[in-house]
Amino acid sequence: MSATGIRRLICVLLVALLAACGLPPVGPGYYRVQSGDTVSRIAYQNHQTVQNIARWNNLSNPNSIDVGQVLRIAPPAGTVTVPPGRSAPRSPVPAPVARPAPSVAPEAPPPAPAASISLIWPTSGKVIRKFDGNNSKGIDIANSAGTPIVAAAGGTVVYAGNGLRGYGNLLIIKHNADYLTAYAHNQALLVKEGQRISQGQKVAEMGNTDADQVMLHFELRYQGRSIDPLRYLPAR
Repeated sequence: MSATGIRRLICVLLVALLAACGLPPVGPGYYRVQSGDTVSRIAYQNHQTVQNIARWNNLSNPNSIDVGQVLRIAPPAGTVTVPPGRSAPRSPVPAPVARPAPSVAPEAPPPAPAASISLIWPTSGKVIRKFDGNNSKGIDIANSAGTPIVAAAGGTVVYAGNGLRGYGNLLIIKHNADYLTAYAHNQALLVKEGQRISQGQKVAEMGNTDADQVMLHFELRYQGRSIDPLRYLPAR
């Protein structure tokens, strides 16, 4: 065997050995891409935006990632994150300069989310679990399998799949720059990613995928943060 052939054989053996040993764990603030992952799914799981993930990892095409690729999912020190639904700044934003405290009244706390979205109930049934912000990030509505699920507001489908553990067949709809809704545990999804839908349009059928009973788990997010849907749904 020639020297070139021997070198190629050694490379093949080394690759096989590394594969057999498995990939090393990634550190805090990083994520290794798994089969079936998308940047939008990774961003949603880590309460980030696609723009942030793409910017931190220099992804020229966010739709092209490889299994095993390590992505930064937490902001590097000194960077500015982009809230969900907003565009990345065109130029670097300088760090804020410390200023002396004003002599007038102290600064008021940030305002609560403005009620800039009008929701309808996404399905019929009994609310069996309410939002608490910790163990429950939304509300659970129980009914029979196949009960229609409709869009609580008009918008664009940004995720339709079953790749998020614990959510089963899941839909995520972006309504505007600030608000998203999520619909989990469906037995069937009737719309696709990128599809524009209207308020009240049937988007899924109730099921029990990744759940111990038939129900809809419904979440409302404001700038990536879960908030109580019952504050925005009409009384019934």
